[in-house]
Amino acid sequence: MSLMGVIICAVSVGIFKLAAFGVDPFQSLMSGLDALIPIDFGTLYVIVNVILLIFSIFADRHNIGIATFINLFLLGYITQFTYDGLQRLFPEPSIPFRIICLIIGIVIICFGSSLYMTADLGVSTYDAVAIVISGKWKLGKFKYVRICTDLICVISGCVLFILAGNPVSMIPTIAGIGTIITAFFMGPLIELFNEKIARPMING
Repeated sequence: MSLMGVIICAVSVGIFKLAAFGVDPFQSLMSGLDALIPIDFGTLYVIVNVILLIFSIFADRHNIGIATFINLFLLGYITQFTYDGLQRLFPEPSIPFRIICLIIGIVIICFGSSLYMTADLGVSTYDAVAIVISGKWKLGKFKYVRICTDLICVISGCVLFILAGNPVSMIPTIAGIGTIITAFFMGPLIELFNEKIARPMING
């Protein structure tokens, strides 16, 4: 379940990139940081994830496991492979096709997240933040906490993007309608898949 969940999430991010309606909230934050900080994106991605990993280790190390490192080392490569393959198949996707890709991307990223989170072999460093806040610190239900963390990422990414000198008109490239939809619906959709599929699956 962990491996399948991570692979599904990685494929979904590739589909998001093809849809070009904005990336998921965490990638919005990373895009803003990438625009502001003059270092290689891969190195920046590792640094941010290491910071979040340290937070998770001190807050609740139960969330760190093999899936955390599968996510860290495999997700980027699978995403790039998926995106490159889709670009070759659909070099100039139409608006309706991009909308379909957006819908598919949202559904399967939530499904994949539900699988590897419920498998309980560790989660991504970003997912661990909402789990710690809702589960360990008891500051609200997961779906509402996830909406808040997603919104913080989107807003922070946009602010950093503008501070880097980019015009406001370019904001949709990192935080479009797809980003807004995922910010509000990922938490509730993940919880729905948890209840209907992932938990019954792991319980046999």
